[in-house]
Amino acid sequence: MAFELPPLPFPYDALEPHMSRETLKYHHDKHHRAYVETANKLIQGTGLEGKSLEQVIIASRTDEKLKKLFSNAAQHWNHSQLWLGLKASKSQIPAKVTERIDADLGGLDKFKTDFVAKGMAQFGSGWVWLVSNRGKLEIIKTANAENPLGSGKTALFVSDVWEHAYYIDYRNEREKYLKTFVEHLINWERVGELIAMPEGERAAA
Repeated sequence: MAFELPPLPFPYDALEPHMSRETLKYHHDKHHRAYVETANKLIQGTGLEGKSLEQVIIASRTDEKLKKLFSNAAQHWNHSQLWLGLKASKSQIPAKVTERIDADLGGLDKFKTDFVAKGMAQFGSGWVWLVSNRGKLEIIKTANAENPLGSGKTALFVSDVWEHAYYIDYRNEREKYLKTFVEHLINWERVGELIAMPEGERAAA
């Protein structure tokens, strides 16, 4: 089965003024689409046809011959996680999520500060994630196309720090973009739903 570009879960202008229609048109319709189309071409003849996206990513991650397939398949997965983790209207943090953030990350204010700092510490292109690691929340960063699937951690949401994610709206001000992201764009209800799931079910959510 060929990989497919998922539709955005909201209209193109739903995240304004924090993320513009123009950014989403370029980011989703051009960048993400290109990863999907390229992955569909590169998977031909690899023996991975028909595997799930997660299986393809894991199988190709350490195979030098499949490096380009990994990069495009992983970017497809990463972007799909990004769209699902965004919320058009300001999201309320479920009490159970607040409790976990307090216990594991030192409280909401510290989480926001540390998430922005982790994103700023990613030199060049990459991602900053909130993950569950055997039931404990962590903030991690990954370079280029890497993601938590390679380390067995479960993604709860992610912010893209490739320049194409923010340059139209924020130019080179990655810190301003990240601060806006943690204040206005996180789909906390989805985080709560993922945390409530058994660990083995979250990757497919």
